[in-house]
Amino acid sequence: MGNQISIETPDGTFRAYISRPIDFPAPTVVVLHEVFGINPDIRMTCDELAAQGFIAIAPDLFWRQEPCVDFPASSDADGQHRLELYAAFDRNMAARDVMETVRTAVELEESTGKVGLLGYGLGGLMAFISATRYEVDAVVAYHGGETEKYLAELRGLQAPLLMHLAEQDEFMPKAAQSEIKVALARTTNATVHSYPGQRHAFARHGGAHFNSLAAALANTRTREFLHLHLR
Repeated sequence: MGNQISIETPDGTFRAYISRPIDFPAPTVVVLHEVFGINPDIRMTCDELAAQGFIAIAPDLFWRQEPCVDFPASSDADGQHRLELYAAFDRNMAARDVMETVRTAVELEESTGKVGLLGYGLGGLMAFISATRYEVDAVVAYHGGETEKYLAELRGLQAPLLMHLAEQDEFMPKAAQSEIKVALARTTNATVHSYPGQRHAFARHGGAHFNSLAAALANTRTREFLHLHLR
């Protein structure tokens, strides 16, 4: 996994990928992975954030089930395995693990103490859940499937939220997207961007549905959002 740090919890210790910028102190972005684990796409995302001046940390969300999951996003060979991991995934425990990662980030000597969450797919859902239950400085969620099931927790959201939705997302029905849009429209610190014609994971590096124009737009919005709220 390249550069690693340890995250300690009451239940044990797990690993996280970390990418550091040149200049310190710096704010931190906790990057929450898809069902593929901390794979090359997530590590590349962390490295890009470091180049933008952030400390980027990607915790191993699957450590309680199977440590160090690293599936290539370009292959369907491990599809059944991924489904089993997803089905057995404990979102409540994972939210606690996310916040242990945030705590670790705050305590880093090179950190400014400001921490944001950035999640994709399963990680997008976990970014939303974690930010409604715990304190962070900003949160960005890309296509977090089943977010609509947790909209009642919006009352706990304190951080500014940026959400990206793909209008043709095969894992987020239009009815679910509509529920999310309506709920977030009532939330003063939330912004939703919807991308016409885009399918799930349109911003994933080299993904099957990668769209360079939509990805560039979403990523520019994310970069500006993170700089605004974490600097």
